Amino acid sequence: MVKRVIVGAHYGLRDWLVQRITAVVMVLYTFLILGILLMAPPKHYLAWKNLFANQAMKLATFLFLASIFAHAWVGMRNILMDYVKPTGWRLVLEAAVALALFAYAGWALQILWSV
Repeated sequence: MVKRVIVGAHYGLRDWLVQRITAVVMVLYTFLILGILLMAPPKHYLAWKNLFANQAMKLATFLFLASIFAHAWVGMRNILMDYVKPTGWRLVLEAAVALALFAYAGWALQILWSV
């Protein structure tokens, strides 16, 4: 009898695409922030608050953060699949990473939309 192990295989192309697309989103957001800082740098708290009060900036920032979370998920899942061999431990660690990332996303939404 063959013992099946949950490994989450066959992620290759999808993982590669997620990593590349999220990296592009992060680079574009970085250029946006650098452009803002070079053209009209906010000099005090109220200027920063006004910058992030704009709905488009909130959306761009959340898209950036969501890209970081997706990028982190793929990377952490691949690391755990490669280095944590006991299936039970790996699933517990993957669940912990997923819960943390969801909590961070919720926290980011709360912060961005409280401005």
